[in-house]
Amino acid sequence: MAEIEGLHAENAEQIEALRIKYLSKKGAISALMNDFRNVAPEQKREIGQKLNALKTAATEKLEALKNQYQQEDHIDDSIDLTRPAYPDEVGTRHPLSLVKQEIIDIFARLGFSIAEGPEVEDDWHVYGALNFADDHPARDMQDTFFIQQNPIVVLRSHTSSVQVRTMGQQKPPIRVVCPGRVYRNEAISARAHCFFHQVEGLYIDKNVSFADLKQVLLQFAREMFGPDTQIRLRPSYFPFTEPSAEMDVSCTLCKGKGCSMCKGSGWLEILGCGMVDPNVLEASGIDSKEYTGYAFGMGVERIANLKYRVKDLRLFSENDQRFLDEFEAAH
Repeated sequence: MAEIEGLHAENAEQIEALRIKYLSKKGAISALMNDFRNVAPEQKREIGQKLNALKTAATEKLEALKNQYQQEDHIDDSIDLTRPAYPDEVGTRHPLSLVKQEIIDIFARLGFSIAEGPEVEDDWHVYGALNFADDHPARDMQDTFFIQQNPIVVLRSHTSSVQVRTMGQQKPPIRVVCPGRVYRNEAISARAHCFFHQVEGLYIDKNVSFADLKQVLLQFAREMFGPDTQIRLRPSYFPFTEPSAEMDVSCTLCKGKGCSMCKGSGWLEILGCGMVDPNVLEASGIDSKEYTGYAFGMGVERIANLKYRVKDLRLFSENDQRFLDEFEAAH
């Protein structure tokens, strides 16, 4: 046993030589095992235990020599083993994050701050406080994801719920943009998805007019799409604004001349807007006789489609690295 404990090796070849000498089929310990049958019966137990202990000790000693050799000869102290694998590639920001941040930055320069709220909301903040009738189609299961029926809890279908929370917590003047993810119970296709992203805006103060809304949206459109961009406002309907409008911008591809992108019209729809309905103000405790305001909302995917000419909405959520790498230069 003492001979085993004193074993020493300086390289892999010497370790292998020791293994062959002691533990191979023709090694010293195997020879002792073969001679075990010649041991007297009364000594078999004692001799057997010693042979097993000897084999175990030899095996453990060789393993220790192997580990010592690997640590001494194969570890380079100059290498930081905690360092990430090479090459250390730098990732890119998602195109929706780029567009959303650009929208926020434009409105920040116009005096808007950011307001955020929960994605899982109650019926009051998503619909009730926004002048939606009880039988409004948007409340139907085909449009809204319902989490709970009594009381009604839903995945928010627009970030207008954040505007309601802001109006309930702040006194005018209020000037905020509300970015976030929203959910609609729609079939997923190249033109629609069950979740997408919005940036909505709200401005409430004394003597706010539709002319103020138009000027802010014109400034936004020209900063986002270029200084020559034109806008037009078409009458529309939203439960929470009156009057309401859809806003178009001159086509970013043909500059208003007509092309396949704008279907020959020269215009592209980008957002909805209007003056906040007095009922919405009163529901949030704001005196509609003293204050007026405007609101607007746009889909981030829609703006990204126009800016980067992405034809399939599903690309934004599939995490295809080839698609994401195309936006590396946009940083």
